[in-house]
Amino acid sequence: MSRIKSGPGARASHAADVAPSFHRRNRHQGRYDFPGLVAAFPVLKPFLRARPDGDGSIDFSDADAVRALNSALMQSVYGVAQWTLPPGYLCPPIPGRADYVHGLADLLAHRHGGRIPRGSAIRVLDIGTGASCIYPLLGHSEYGWSFVASDVDAGALAAAALILKANPTLGAHIELRQQARAEQVFRGLVAEDERFDLVMCNPPFHPSARAVVEESARKWRQLRDRPGPSGRASSRPRLNFGGQGHELWCPGGELGFIQRMSQESLELAARVYWFSTLVSKSAHLPALSNGLRQLGATEIISTPMAQGQKQSRFLAWTFLSEEQARSWRRQRWDELGASSSYTPFG
Repeated sequence: MSRIKSGPGARASHAADVAPSFHRRNRHQGRYDFPGLVAAFPVLKPFLRARPDGDGSIDFSDADAVRALNSALMQSVYGVAQWTLPPGYLCPPIPGRADYVHGLADLLAHRHGGRIPRGSAIRVLDIGTGASCIYPLLGHSEYGWSFVASDVDAGALAAAALILKANPTLGAHIELRQQARAEQVFRGLVAEDERFDLVMCNPPFHPSARAVVEESARKWRQLRDRPGPSGRASSRPRLNFGGQGHELWCPGGELGFIQRMSQESLELAARVYWFSTLVSKSAHLPALSNGLRQLGATEIISTPMAQGQKQSRFLAWTFLSEEQARSWRRQRWDELGASSSYTPFG
């Protein structure tokens, strides 16, 4: 993480938005091993299509094919059985979601001698976990962390509960919790005595339902003539990742949501080590960083990531002083036993 000074009180790091590759610990480097995936998850086989270069692939504009691929990845790579989603819910791209988790592991290692704390002593709050429960599943599978997975949608939580029921070893470390008020982020969700080492969030990107429709139409115009795996252009809109309304938009869009999240994070300043959120638009970073400095954040870090074919990043901040951070690591990571499973950072 490169670092620059950025005003009194807070230090900020904004790595240049060069096109990043997947994190070095990401298990999804290179092309998918479709023969291996089909062997582990035969349901994927009907969706395979021959490519002009002779390799197999799927039609990524087909929502059913994408869901089958994700289910195969979750089962064969992470050992998650019966990972299924109800129709219409957001189907996340697994490699990009894994990058966020690995980036947060590096964040914990920052100022900790490059060591990544593992194990259930590390508690993570996932804001907007969705029906896929993707971040808790990946985070526990990779690092053994425990999670509180929250969402405003009861249907999403019910779908996530079915996945956890099918995977009781994972479910023992993941608690589902509903946020009763969509306009709130932390209020009414976090108990007075709770502490979290990490907060993560994939916020709604759009400011309105109309904006979602317009963006989908724009992408379709760009993609409709792009050849599919068979070499022919797709003949239908690429709504492959789906998404319910609350997953895709909220008043104020991404910027407004993260600003509300920032304001409420101040109320948990002493009870969270690192707050973080994905930020889809780099143009939002200056306003968000300035707002966090005004709130008293002591450190702000922006980390670029590869998210499929698009560029993304996550923004992280803390209100803890150096001394408070040292005390936190000693009391919560060392004394609670996370130190026994540290691994080298890098």
